[in-house]
Amino acid sequence: MSKHKTLSQAKESFSKSDYKKALEKFAAVLQNYPNSKEAYNGVILSEMALSGEGGAEALFDYYEILKEENKEEADLIMSEILKNIDGTIEKLSEVFAEPLRDRLELEDGILYEDFKAIVEKTNNFKETFENIMFSTRVIITHKADFVDFLNRLIENGFSEMALSYLENALAAYPTDMELHKVLKKLVKVKKLEN
Repeated sequence: MSKHKTLSQAKESFSKSDYKKALEKFAAVLQNYPNSKEAYNGVILSEMALSGEGGAEALFDYYEILKEENKEEADLIMSEILKNIDGTIEKLSEVFAEPLRDRLELEDGILYEDFKAIVEKTNNFKETFENIMFSTRVIITHKADFVDFLNRLIENGFSEMALSYLENALAAYPTDMELHKVLKKLVKVKKLEN
């Protein structure tokens, strides 16, 4: 069994939101290499994602970014975060019994689904987005919404902003086909603009 190949497959599965397959791959590495912090962290993150905990994807992205700078330090940092989160999530869910929507609204932002509802009422993405972009932020919790948001930015003349978001997303998910489709669309639009 190739440790690096299996870890790559596990990360790719996680990036494609196939958390069950990611968990199986990370677990296989952990079984053969019990000291692999990367496999251990991957198992925990996959379990979190499978149980529907919203922060798993963001933590995975953060972990990938940290690994680019210093892999060993990233493993230790993520292990520490996950160790602390394990007990904290239960405590937080007791303290914050209100739904995710209420907690996110406290973070001075608007959920993408609420933003889309406003856009549908006004029938004007560009104007609605311009009105909120300086005063609040749009909180996106699902990949499909992110792709939709990128497409709408491109279609409404915010191609530079879409490119910025897309570059960050592709750095985290270099093999994601949906993001590559959006990138191709953006390239076509940029050619037409020039």
